[in-house]
Amino acid sequence: MTGFHYHYHHHHGRIDEEYERKMPDRVLLSRLLKHVLPYRKKLAIVMTAIIATTITGLIQPKIMQIAIDEYIFQGNFEGLSSISLAFISLLVVNWISRYLQTYHLGWMGQNMLYEMRKKLFAHLQKLSFSFYDRSETGDIVSRVTNDTDSIGEMFVREFVDVISQSLLLVGVLIMMFWMSVPLALASMIVVPLVVVSALVFQSKFRAAYRATREKISGVTSRLQEGISGIREIQSFTREEDTKEDFRQANIENLQANLQATKVWGTFSPTVQMISATGMAVIYLYGGMLAINGVVTVGTLFAFIYYVRMFFRPIFTLTNFYNTVQSAFAAAERIFEIEDTIPQIKDESDAVELPPLKGDVKFEDVTFGYDPDHPVLYNISFRAQPKETVALAGPTGAGKSTIIKLLSRFYEQQSGTIEIDGYDIRRVTLGSIHRRMGIVLQETFLFSGTIKENIRYGKLEATDEEIMNAAKMIGAHDFIMQLPEGYNTEIGERGAGLSVGQKQLVSFARALLRDPAILILDEATSSIDPYTDLLIRRAMRILFKDRTSIIIAHRLSTIREANKILVIDDGRIVERGNHGDLMKKGGLYRHFYEMQFKEPVKAAAMSKFAPQIAQTGIAAKNPTMDPVDPKRDQSSQQDKPKR
Repeated sequence: MTGFHYHYHHHHGRIDEEYERKMPDRVLLSRLLKHVLPYRKKLAIVMTAIIATTITGLIQPKIMQIAIDEYIFQGNFEGLSSISLAFISLLVVNWISRYLQTYHLGWMGQNMLYEMRKKLFAHLQKLSFSFYDRSETGDIVSRVTNDTDSIGEMFVREFVDVISQSLLLVGVLIMMFWMSVPLALASMIVVPLVVVSALVFQSKFRAAYRATREKISGVTSRLQEGISGIREIQSFTREEDTKEDFRQANIENLQANLQATKVWGTFSPTVQMISATGMAVIYLYGGMLAINGVVTVGTLFAFIYYVRMFFRPIFTLTNFYNTVQSAFAAAERIFEIEDTIPQIKDESDAVELPPLKGDVKFEDVTFGYDPDHPVLYNISFRAQPKETVALAGPTGAGKSTIIKLLSRFYEQQSGTIEIDGYDIRRVTLGSIHRRMGIVLQETFLFSGTIKENIRYGKLEATDEEIMNAAKMIGAHDFIMQLPEGYNTEIGERGAGLSVGQKQLVSFARALLRDPAILILDEATSSIDPYTDLLIRRAMRILFKDRTSIIIAHRLSTIREANKILVIDDGRIVERGNHGDLMKKGGLYRHFYEMQFKEPVKAAAMSKFAPQIAQTGIAAKNPTMDPVDPKRDQSSQQDKPKR
């Protein structure tokens, strides 16, 4: 799989990116030109405008020569007036052609940029979780924004400009040799110096442009982390460290751009000095020819104009390779994303899942995020239709991985996972996810209204259906108390709502979808007793008449499950209902008792004490809410004992 070829070295909050180009220039050029091909008609208009601009530009010095030699020196005012009108007409045509060239070039560049971003974003939506596990969000954002910017309008403009300048160069050479062969040959003396200068600076340009692309990506990454992690940054008083990280990335970006400016700042005046030397040769030699009557004053005047025109395309063409390196460096970073193949994708013969009963079966499933280091070993269980299966066990045991495999966010290395007898690798991803409702512990709500967030579960749902789902879940009352009710705008990730409220909205979203299979990673966040009661009631409604597989943290959820699987170190170590597992006196019972007995005593008495201690399950950081079973379950259940 094509990946991101980065090596990160962390020291003092700094990231050095060693980035080496993998794709040859010709491959990048070929792929970029494919993005230009859809705009053939616009390109034809641009090329016509370029030809018109070139011809009208080339005729101007010749008209000046005629005006000087045949009208000014001859004292012919009438002829001078006529040729002046012709000259003005030529300038108008030149202006129109330049406008058409510039506008349509810009149109092509912006539309190319639009299509590239659209294609990139669509591809990012298809990529598997494994891609995002190894990629920085800020770096991806930089590729879709900064890098596409670099090749959108710039790439089109550079390549069309090189065609324009090539035509101009050929035209100027023809006019120069037509007017005076000796003067034309004299003006060629300094051309080798311009070419040598460009070649000397070539490698420096390449390195400088590549560095600017990499360093702006570092700035974007630090910026994204600084914004998305602001709550954690402020909670842990890491503002100064974060500012220092951003400052470091910003300085590296500044230094890279200063280096590029320095290289350009040296190259540009060097070429200008060489071209000025060429002009000096023409003034001296041309002046001598004019004094001796070999050429006319008008010819010398026009020739000087042509020589100025001559050096402009040479400057552009010799520098073309260097300036286009920025686009190539950006293009490679974009093509790396395009070439990343989704690890999880539909097989060619994949079928659509029909409406489900909800029969889930794992058989000898082994999986590791790194295949050489499994995190699940030979997992086998069955969740029958409308059955609730709870996954319990210490943090890091592999519970979340099981539901990620069932959702086919990752693919197992061995064994089979079936839904209603269909191997999930043989059915389409879309049909799996349409038949499932997934509620993760970290509830993600999008910026927008409450109504839009609930409707996300079923885009064609009516307002009435949305409201009914919220009422059934118990979210309607708190929503109606918000300033704009269901039309209340919430911030990114649900900012403005409490943890419990966000969870109720996500439950309403799942209920609206009405899935045959519900996957739930129960939240462990502390919430007030009333919201806790609402959430437990909402969960019972969600579980009703559907197969539910839950990572259970609340003991009430575990007790009510038809089947409990105790996961430890990637294996199912116990299975059964609450009563069966309590009678066994194994790991489940010790977990359960540790929630309401004196923690130290319970751990000391337990033969599982070392194992429990390693998982970090202690009273101060429980994975399951502590419960006193003697209390009234309707009001005290799941309330932490103080």
